[in-house]
Amino acid sequence: MIVKNEEDVLGRCLDSVADLMDEIIIVDTGSTDRTEQIARQYTDHIEHFKWIDDFAAARNFAFSKATMDYICWLDADDVMDEKNRELFLQLKETISPETDVVMMRYEVAFDAQGNSTMSYYRERLLRREAGFAWTGAVHEVITPCGNIIYSEAAVQHKKMRTGDPNRNLQIYEKLLAEGNTLDARQQFYYARELFAHTRYTDAIAQLEDFLGSGRGWTENCIDACADLAWCYYHIGEEQKQLTSLLRSFVYDKPRAEICCRLGQYFKEHQKLQQAIYWYRAAINCPKQDKNGGFVYDDCYGFIPYLQLCVCYDLLGDRETAREYNEKAAKLKPQDKAVLHNRSYFDSLQSKK
Repeated sequence: MIVKNEEDVLGRCLDSVADLMDEIIIVDTGSTDRTEQIARQYTDHIEHFKWIDDFAAARNFAFSKATMDYICWLDADDVMDEKNRELFLQLKETISPETDVVMMRYEVAFDAQGNSTMSYYRERLLRREAGFAWTGAVHEVITPCGNIIYSEAAVQHKKMRTGDPNRNLQIYEKLLAEGNTLDARQQFYYARELFAHTRYTDAIAQLEDFLGSGRGWTENCIDACADLAWCYYHIGEEQKQLTSLLRSFVYDKPRAEICCRLGQYFKEHQKLQQAIYWYRAAINCPKQDKNGGFVYDDCYGFIPYLQLCVCYDLLGDRETAREYNEKAAKLKPQDKAVLHNRSYFDSLQSKK
């Protein structure tokens, strides 16, 4: 782990994983709070690394201190619940020594009931002797290679506070000011930082250049099309928003996330039959969760069911609308929108 000023979450993380690990290495990059004291309750192996605005450098330093057969990395605001702890223990008992990389789901967003709403697979467990190295000053990554397996165990990223919203953008712009060239993946994430800072025109320029280069991973290209559509939406370029979403089909078969966005576009333009088409398409899209892209789980059922309910209600087909709301209810029975819709249909039935 690399940490800095994590006194509010570090104990929670280590409580959930300490007994799963054979050694714990904490690399502090400049804490001024109680982070180190908390870490010492779990391990004596604490290192210090001077922060140089480079996450990959810090993680590679941490990896260099590992001595076991496999290295598992975590952030301080990560946890593993009991279900995933059991799955992780099963993995440890059954893993072949020929395995180079274990990909595990990273759940990073949750609904009111605690269900994951966004996840993606990350390179979580790596064979030490394979010599893997992190790259990227921000949004650092190890490109999986060799003998790769996928585990059902998941790590949950549960923030308790908001970090510095400007840090990543400042690192990117410092790199560029120093004359560095961003690789394709870093350019993609730089564009996302620009978008997050509402610099839509700058983000569009970077995303268009990224897509035009032909150097990006397939999933990053699909996500870039979605981000580009949001940028055009925010500056009022409606036609370019639509074109950007459709452009994603150049890279691979439709994703439910894109289909839901298309459904939203047509619903907002009062073209309900087209909206229905795309929401139905979303339901039929298989998850491409092992391709490395972001997966918004609700787009594969819950959201299109709710939106189909709305569309059919607007068309006056209340029976079909209610059927779709009940399909959504099977996925999230206590969701506020589901309960509101059910009350709405019940009131209509009472009036009738």
